[in-house]
Parts: sequence; structure tokens; C-alpha cells
Amino acid sequence: MKVLVTGAAGFIGFHVVKKLATQGMEVVGIDNLNTYYDIDLKYARLSECGVDAKKIVDNEYAQSDEYANYTFLKIDLVDMDRLTKLFDDEQFDVVINLGAQAGVRYSIENPSTYIQSNIVGFLNILESCRYHHIKHLVYASSSSVYGMNDKLPFSEDDVADSPVSLYAATKRSDELMAYTYSHLYHLPTTGLRFFTVYGPWGRPDMSPMLFADSILTGKTINVFNNGEMVRDFTYIDDIVDGILEVIPCIPGKEGEELYCRILNIGNSEPVPLMLFIHTMEETLGRKASLHMLPMQAGDVKATYADVTKLIALTGYSPHTPLKKGLSSFVAWYEAYIHAKDTRI
Repeated sequence: MKVLVTGAAGFIGFHVVKKLATQGMEVVGIDNLNTYYDIDLKYARLSECGVDAKKIVDNEYAQSDEYANYTFLKIDLVDMDRLTKLFDDEQFDVVINLGAQAGVRYSIENPSTYIQSNIVGFLNILESCRYHHIKHLVYASSSSVYGMNDKLPFSEDDVADSPVSLYAATKRSDELMAYTYSHLYHLPTTGLRFFTVYGPWGRPDMSPMLFADSILTGKTINVFNNGEMVRDFTYIDDIVDGILEVIPCIPGKEGEELYCRILNIGNSEPVPLMLFIHTMEETLGRKASLHMLPMQAGDVKATYADVTKLIALTGYSPHTPLKKGLSSFVAWYEAYIHAKDTRI
């Protein structure tokens, strides 16, 4: 099976590529390598998969030195001509679309970036999958689509029409676009609503890295809504396992009426934000300096995933407790920062 992974230099994409390559799948990864956050982290992820940053040239494949079955291309999802050529050349079986402009808060300041990447780019993926008869498109959505929903836990059956950020609005738009393509063209699609993913190689704009950096350097952590927040923190390995378990579960197969589905993927054990911070303190062996602030625009008070449907479909079972997950994250983070400081 040949798999395309978009966002291959991103947090989740990197881990998915590594797992697929380790399992012997033929994998092509693409990423536009934008500078939304530290580009060196993206290059480091690629290097971890055996792709040398010096070998990355536009329009040329960079072969992994670690996995003979993995190649990388620098491509932007908005470049339909290059996507078309890629799909023509490779004849993929499955597409895992994890490429997107991330960040709830950044979308408030830079809305046009989200329209291009998350709407135009996703449309290009849908068109490419449609015309090349992809067997299954698995794509990233987000728990952010639940917006002002106050019923917990969040269920896929809940109405998701009150997004409180443009990021969330673009992800909900992706779900509706996928539904339309599945309905019109019988393109099998599965959208995964991710719930607060954390772990090694995470994004520096997300709370685990922000908190770890602040605690280790003595900076003050901004704690919004006075710490009265709850998040369904989900360890990256559990997320990757869930993604891979979904791949063979193709909508519309074996007499199913619909060619599309949407699934929550999370730990389903929400954690109070202050407990997360205190566990981080214990893991690092240092106290945090906290600055309590009111709720900020675009944020929600709580996330909590009902994963009943994912369990019924795949047997999905997240198994990483918070202390274990944070210990793994902290060990990676301290090693990564030390290596970075050494390089400097």
C-alpha cells in the first residue's frame, strides 16, 4: 500500500510517517515547511526520519537514509499543479491529510492564511483524491469545531455550528466539503477530530512546550480563565495508533450507505489545567510562576471526547496516563533543548 502523508514535517504528521515507514508501508510525505514556528524543529523531525534538510530542493524528492520506503517532497497544498503531478506520478492508495495552518489564537490575527491552507488546500486534496480514485482519505479535523457546545462529553452527534475561532470554522468547513465529495463522487473520507495532542516533538506554540520552557527558564506562565479549564490531553502515540487503525475501515465498504464519517479521537479522560501544570512541575522538579488571566478570545473552557464510535469501529484504546506521557515529553524536551544549545 502506498500512502501520502501531508504535513509530514509537522507534529502529528512526523509521528505518522515514522510509524508507517517502520511498518514497511511505502510512504511519501509532503510539507510546505512554512515558518509559523521554528523551522529548525521541522527539519529536526525530518532528520529523525532520515531526511537531510540539505537534500530538500523544490520539485525534487529527498530520500530518507533511515527508511528506504520513505521519500519527502516540499510542496504547498495550494499548488494544484504540483499536487496533480504528484498524484499522477505516485498513484496513491490512501491519503492522510494532516497538513494545515494550525493554531487557534494565530487565526484571529492572520485569517487569510487559514483560508488558503485549510480551505483552498483541502479543496485541492479533495479534487486530487476524487480524480485519482483514492481508496480512503483520512483527514485532520479538530475538537475546536464544537465551539460553544456545553454538553460533555462532546459527541459526533452534537451540532457543531458555533465555532469561536476562524481555525475552528475552517476545520468544520473541511468536514462539510468532505461530506459533499463523499456524497457526489463516492469518495471514502474519514475526518478525525483531534483532542489536545501532546508528546515528544510537539509544537512550540502549544501548552506543554510553553509550560516546560517557562518552568525551566523561570518565566511566568499565563494561565487563562484563572486556571478553570479542562482539556482532554491525548498522548501522541495513542493518536497515531488510532489513525492507523482507521485506515482499513473504509466508509462505503461492505454495503455501508454513507461514504463519509467523522470520529472523535482523544483520551476521553479530561484533565484540569492546573493538574496538568502541577504534574509538569513534579516531572521537571521545579515550581512554576503563574499569572492568572481571564478567558481569551477564541478559547473554550472544556474539551472532552466521547470516543464510543471510534472504539466500536476499531477497538481503539488510549493507554498512556498523564504522568507517563509527560515524563516522555519532558525527557525528549530536555534532550532536544540541550542538543539545540550545543549546536548553537
